[in-house]
Amino acid sequence: MRYADFKNRVGLSREAICAEIFAENRESIRIKKRALAVRNLVTIFDATLALANERGFHAMSLRDLGRATGLSMGALYSYFSGKEGLLDMIQEQGARIVARVLSEHIDAAAPPAERLRQAVRAHLYLSESLQPWFYFSYMEARYLDRARRGRAIEGELYTEAIFAGIIGDGVSDGSFAPTDPLLAASLVKALLQDWYLKRWKYTSRRVSVEGYSDFIIEFIEAYLGRAGTRPGEKQRDGGKRNGSDRRRGIRARG
Repeated sequence: MRYADFKNRVGLSREAICAEIFAENRESIRIKKRALAVRNLVTIFDATLALANERGFHAMSLRDLGRATGLSMGALYSYFSGKEGLLDMIQEQGARIVARVLSEHIDAAAPPAERLRQAVRAHLYLSESLQPWFYFSYMEARYLDRARRGRAIEGELYTEAIFAGIIGDGVSDGSFAPTDPLLAASLVKALLQDWYLKRWKYTSRRVSVEGYSDFIIEFIEAYLGRAGTRPGEKQRDGGKRNGSDRRRGIRARG
C-alpha cells in the first residue's frame, strides 16, 4: 500500500480528529455547537503542537496559547479545565488513533512476513500523517507526572508488543530465523521513531516515507532471514532462497 492510498483510506484530517475529540468529550466541553467547537479545537490543537514543538509544552502557558489562537482565556476554559486537561485530550485521542489504525491495517490471518510489512507501513504512514503529535508525545514524555508518564510508556510498549508478537509468530512457524522477538521489536521501533524524530534529516536527503518504509522492510527481512547466524556461519539453506522463502518474501542472505 502506498502513502496516498493510506491517507485516502484513513481520512485523518484535522477536522475529523477534532470531531472525534468533541464526541469523546461532550460532557466536559461547554460549547454545544458542533461546527464551532470542532473549528476552535482545530485551532487550539494546531497552536498547542506548534508552541510545544517550538518551546516545549511544559514551558507553554495558557496565555501563550490564547495569543496564538486568538481565543480568550474564558473561551479556552470552555474546552478544557487547564493544561493537564488539554494534554490528556491530545494524548488520549492520539492513543485511540494509533490503536485503531494499526488494528485496521494488520490482517491477523496473514502470514507473519506480510503482517510485519503491514505493521511497518501503517506505523510509518500514520506517523507521517500525524508527525507533530508523534514528535510532541515523545519529547514531552520526560516532563509528565508519574501517572501520565506511565501511560506514555504503556503506549510505547503497546506498539512494541505488536511487532514482538508478529516476529515471535514468524520464529515459531519457521518464517523467520531464531531471534529474540522483544529485542528485535525494540530495534524496529527505534527505526520507526527515527522517521518522525529526525524528519529534517530525511527531508534534506529527499527520502520519501514510501522509500523509507521499503528500506526498513528490506533491512528487517534481511536480518530475520539470518537471525541467530554467527559471523561467517552459513545459513541452513546455504544462503539460497528456497520456494517458501520467496513466497514469504523473506530476503535470506548468506
